[in-house]
Amino acid sequence: MTRSMWISATGMMAQQLNIDVIANNLANVNTTGFKKSRVDFEDLMYQKLSVTNNFNSPEQQNIPVEVGLGVRSTGVPKIHTNGSLQQTQNELDLAIEGDGFFQVVLPDGEIGYTRAGNFRKDADGYIATPDGFYLEPSLQIPDDAEEFFVSAAGAVSVSRVGTATIEEIGQIYLADFPNPAGLNNKGRNVSVETGASGQPYESTPGVDGSGTLAQGYLEGSNVDIAEEMINMIIAQRAYEINSKAIQTSDELLSMTNNLKR
Repeated sequence: MTRSMWISATGMMAQQLNIDVIANNLANVNTTGFKKSRVDFEDLMYQKLSVTNNFNSPEQQNIPVEVGLGVRSTGVPKIHTNGSLQQTQNELDLAIEGDGFFQVVLPDGEIGYTRAGNFRKDADGYIATPDGFYLEPSLQIPDDAEEFFVSAAGAVSVSRVGTATIEEIGQIYLADFPNPAGLNNKGRNVSVETGASGQPYESTPGVDGSGTLAQGYLEGSNVDIAEEMINMIIAQRAYEINSKAIQTSDELLSMTNNLKR
């Protein structure tokens, strides 16, 4: 009976983590470029209690009697499906249609990767994220630029005041990974490379399987509210039934403790 308590306790802790992940998904339902997460579970080790003999089946004469010892989480991977595109008509808003990540420079010099294309122009004309992370490779918009254009292939052009000429000033490249779910999430819509993600490979948008760019659009979160609500109900019931198992074990122990001769 004490074993059942510990088993149920692992189930409650696992479902608590599940609820935490679901809550984070719902909290970021309107976060630009956000990718939802899920919890992966696996059963724990099994304890062999005895071995039974099955004389009716010569091929399986020794059948172990085992009991599992609970559950644990094996990870919380991101689900990298595309979110819906939302038109903003802001020339600095960019969305990726397909696979790939924008590359930005973090304060420590490390390269970060993001799907959030809600870029800004700083005081010197450089394109950066709302948190001040500069786009890599860097792009500087001239002070006399009148219009700003980004093609589907990532070519960046401007038209200057008083001229009708379109001048190309740079190129946006995308990065992708063999296993994007292995990226380390740093917050602020930015992830970094890990051994699990593999090394990034850079490509021009629309080339080698990478996505294309859409100017004036933002990629929304890929969180499905209805799906998350269903998952929350399932997790709540699982937590409840595990707590009920602990209560039942406690009642059985109480009955045993109150036995009289």
